[in-house]
Amino acid sequence: MIKMAVFASGQGSNLQALIDATTRGELPATIELVVSDRRGAYCLTRASEAGILTLAFSAKDYEDKAQYEGGIASKLAELDVEYLILAGYMRLIGPTLLERYPGRIVNIHPSLLPRFPGKDGIGQALEAGVIETGVTVHYVDAGMDTGPIIAQERILVAPGEDRASLEKRIHAVEHSLYPKVLREIFRQSREEQHGKACTN
Repeated sequence: MIKMAVFASGQGSNLQALIDATTRGELPATIELVVSDRRGAYCLTRASEAGILTLAFSAKDYEDKAQYEGGIASKLAELDVEYLILAGYMRLIGPTLLERYPGRIVNIHPSLLPRFPGKDGIGQALEAGVIETGVTVHYVDAGMDTGPIIAQERILVAPGEDRASLEKRIHAVEHSLYPKVLREIFRQSREEQHGKACTN
């Protein structure tokens, strides 16, 4: 089973979807750690209720990103974490983690990237008056939602649709799409590892 860590900053609904998927056996992975940059975030409560270790920090307590990411990296190494899964994590990942997990950091974003990157992709879409938006799962690089796209699912925006309605529909897609995409990523990863083992 793949060992993963989930990074989140808020309510953690995508985290809960991943917890549920692993519990049901739909996602062949274990969540070894939940990392949050907000000590009072509800995602930490969800993790604790599921018996998952948590690591919470406040960026202002550190001199720079390298310092707090160094502490996170040490904990990830201790737990043998293989993949970092971002689920509403509101900070850019820095070189410290990018260099340790090349091609193994995945994010989900509530828009059809490259449109509406960054904060509030749903609000950006509504303000732009688009007729469709959606959800994107992508690999993480040093930019703001600029990494290679893995999968997308489109959602039509109803005429006059309000934020609450669109947000609910986007979350429903996220909660279904993310575990499916991660399952495929992990399957390919295991096959590659098996192939390398057979050639050695």
